[in-house]
Amino acid sequence: MSEVPPVVPNPWEGLRRFTDARIALGRAGVSQPTAPQLAFQAAHAQARDAVHLPLDAAAMRAALQPLGPGLVELRSAAADRRTYLQRPDLGRRLDAPSAAVLDACADEQLPPPQADGRRVDLAIVVADGLSALAVHRQAEPLLSALLPLLAAEGWALAPLLLVHQGRVALGDEVGERLGARLVLVLLGERPGLSSPDSLGAYLTWAPAIGLTDAARNCVSNIRPAGLAPPLAAQRLAWLLREARRRGLSGVGLKDESELPLLATDGGVPALASPPGR
Repeated sequence: MSEVPPVVPNPWEGLRRFTDARIALGRAGVSQPTAPQLAFQAAHAQARDAVHLPLDAAAMRAALQPLGPGLVELRSAAADRRTYLQRPDLGRRLDAPSAAVLDACADEQLPPPQADGRRVDLAIVVADGLSALAVHRQAEPLLSALLPLLAAEGWALAPLLLVHQGRVALGDEVGERLGARLVLVLLGERPGLSSPDSLGAYLTWAPAIGLTDAARNCVSNIRPAGLAPPLAAQRLAWLLREARRRGLSGVGLKDESELPLLATDGGVPALASPPGR
């Protein structure tokens, strides 16, 4: 009589090479094998650590300052990480000193309002969100790919904004105070059990305090193992371009960029130019 192996493999095991999802783990009796169980616990710990990891402001300043037309550091009304996690509403507004800094920036560093009341085309906010790890890893590669695309099209940009304890809707206040036609918020998404470093990008036309998520477009899962930063930059450039052309964002603007993948180089897609619109 042959000996029964301690771990019974799953016949779908070959599919695991296509996904990070926890499928086809096999079984030991009626339980999960030890190795997948330990891997799950490690991934859960990584996700928890990502939520509580503080933003490395010095490293982000060093990475972002060479990229854009200046850098302004701000804070939300959530005074610390504990408050940020318990009071989402406070992460959506600037604290009083930051609001004053931003108003001074608009008056001293930006041109006067134009006929539509706006001073610049775009304000870009980089915030820690729910994963500072994602910002540490993905913000600089994404902006390094995106900003040259915008410069080639003549976009007028506000200084980059680096925000502590920020949430998506904080971009509405930033854009309104700066007089930006569009605001783009880059921040760490809620960590998953296989993606503790996923960056999200949210763009809003005519930002103003009180807008809902229906007014935004989102490009999510920006990371090398998800949507690679060069591809995400192309997609965001298309969405920003169309939002400006049509004067809208959110549910009225769909991603029709249809970017063809030509080849891959070390796992990163090589891209063709977006089709003309």
